[in-house]
Amino acid sequence: MDINDKTIDALRASLNFRQMRQKIIASNIANAETPSYKAKKVDFENALQRALNLDERQTLNVEDGKHYNVGGGGFDNLTPEIYEASDGVVKENGNTVDKEAEMAEMLDNNILYNASVQLLNKKLGLLKYAIAADK
Repeated sequence: MDINDKTIDALRASLNFRQMRQKIIASNIANAETPSYKAKKVDFENALQRALNLDERQTLNVEDGKHYNVGGGGFDNLTPEIYEASDGVVKENGNTVDKEAEMAEMLDNNILYNASVQLLNKKLGLLKYAIAADK
């Protein structure tokens, strides 16, 4: 029984990137008054979508003991894009951070992070139940 399925990998990646997004948002808020600071954004949804699509295509058939699985899968190669947000209003000091928008995005990210944690807990609970029922 392989417990590392695609759902667990996707949830793990989602949690990691939501944590990364939280740090970037916190950095933006901390630098809201810093002259010439450009707000940063992270786009992991596209990277996660690519990994979900690539995961099945990057695995190799390793039925023989002499074979090595060098495909790696899509989740092992995830790299989100971090970029300067171009949609912000530039203040007189050159700063592009909209503190209220960042706070709202932080709240949204926190809600989605907690939802991912709950989904992961449910998935692991199902695995625990399946293992206990198998005994």
